Amino acid sequence: MPPPVGESRVGRLLRNAEGVFYWAAAAPLLARLPAALGYRIAAWRGDWLSRFEVARRTEVERNLRLVLGNKLSAAAVRQVTREWFRLFSCEAVDVKRHRNGARPLRRLVEIRGREHLEAALAGGKGAILCSGHFGSRSSGFSVVHASGFPVTVIARRWWNYMAGISSAERWFWDRFYARPVRPYRQRPIIEPWPGRIQVAALAASALRANEVVAILIDAPPLDSDQARAVEVPFLGRRARLLPGAVTLAQVTGAPLLMGFMHRAADYRHQVLEISAPVPVDGETMTVLERCVAEVSAAILRSPAHWEFWFDSDDLARLGLIPPQPDRSRAAASVLLADGRGPQDGSTDNVPARG
Repeated sequence: MPPPVGESRVGRLLRNAEGVFYWAAAAPLLARLPAALGYRIAAWRGDWLSRFEVARRTEVERNLRLVLGNKLSAAAVRQVTREWFRLFSCEAVDVKRHRNGARPLRRLVEIRGREHLEAALAGGKGAILCSGHFGSRSSGFSVVHASGFPVTVIARRWWNYMAGISSAERWFWDRFYARPVRPYRQRPIIEPWPGRIQVAALAASALRANEVVAILIDAPPLDSDQARAVEVPFLGRRARLLPGAVTLAQVTGAPLLMGFMHRAADYRHQVLEISAPVPVDGETMTVLERCVAEVSAAILRSPAHWEFWFDSDDLARLGLIPPQPDRSRAAASVLLADGRGPQDGSTDNVPARG
């Protein structure tokens, strides 16, 4: 994930240092405080970031205007930006509440639509749970797993893909983000490295075991996947996305459900809403459009919950904004990566049929 446009070297170093301290020391402490206090402090930290990370704030505001246009007033853009920083400061606290069977986290999360997941698994073909880069979805998958539904995630952990990332940075994110989440997955993460054709086989194996496979369908395709990407309506525009989740459902017969994690106004309580199965009969493109429409609707209802406002590169890869010149992902240290954590469940990269 690239540094913000216009950020100085000193500013970047300070941002990285603050991020290391927050993930390694502050967030674990906040996760052990009473939830009302811990999440409130995390939200205050988000306010601080919004105020002092001028380059990052400017980039988020700019991208909101570019993508949503006249759907948001100038005041609304500022409010959404501030809320964006708050929500994803709170996400680190969610990760640090992964302990004791995730009970500290489960107490704060209500699953709505649990009956849809139960009914889907009753068919014995597993279930595919689709979402977008929306809210604290990785923690949502953990809550599903800790509630008795075995979850395996198809995920692209960005620190394993980006050029220029040091071994220390990879160690940091593995230690402070991936490790707390790992016990709340049924199988090792299915990481879709370019050309890894066994991704579909591993996912199908989990479904045959009547497990839940979680996939995010709004990830920008890698360069190696561009040939398989298709254009679909998204946020009032056209975006290039991969149809792998739909293809997997059609090939295996596993029900495909949508799930979105929403954070309440008090910042500590969350709701995971799981839909009834999406009809997967008909053309793959038609089914993908149904799923993407659900992601788009969730973002338009709660735009601050969507991750990609901070990343102009990913928005350009999706086709939602023009490419940004002179942007290099390897240009600088990205230990903080932005003010929100890396993602466990970050791409749909299941190979298409054949």
